[in-house]
Amino acid sequence: MNYDLEERTAKFGENVIHFIGSLPKNETNKILINQVIRSATSIGANYMEANQASSKKDFRNKIGICRKEANETKYWVRMIVSANKEKTDECKKLWKESNELMLIFSKIFSSSNKN
Repeated sequence: MNYDLEERTAKFGENVIHFIGSLPKNETNKILINQVIRSATSIGANYMEANQASSKKDFRNKIGICRKEANETKYWVRMIVSANKEKTDECKKLWKESNELMLIFSKIFSSSNKN
């Protein structure tokens, strides 16, 4: 099986974009949408940058940002659930994927320090 983290992070960003279109348009969601869209799409963008890093230190820094953005996305997804209880099931899937990405990037980050 071919595992493509670049594709996985892009799909995750796309899934978040599609999901936020289903949220009611109100002042609270407007703020939450802005936050979650930034963090969720930043994961893949930073991973692409990491793959073009100019040094090992640059690579590790970008992977660290991926990890932080995935972790931040978990937080914003939780806040969306708090404001939109009817979206709990959809948010559980997004939270699970952002958590898995955070764990993957944590492993890459810790492994990159050993080489």
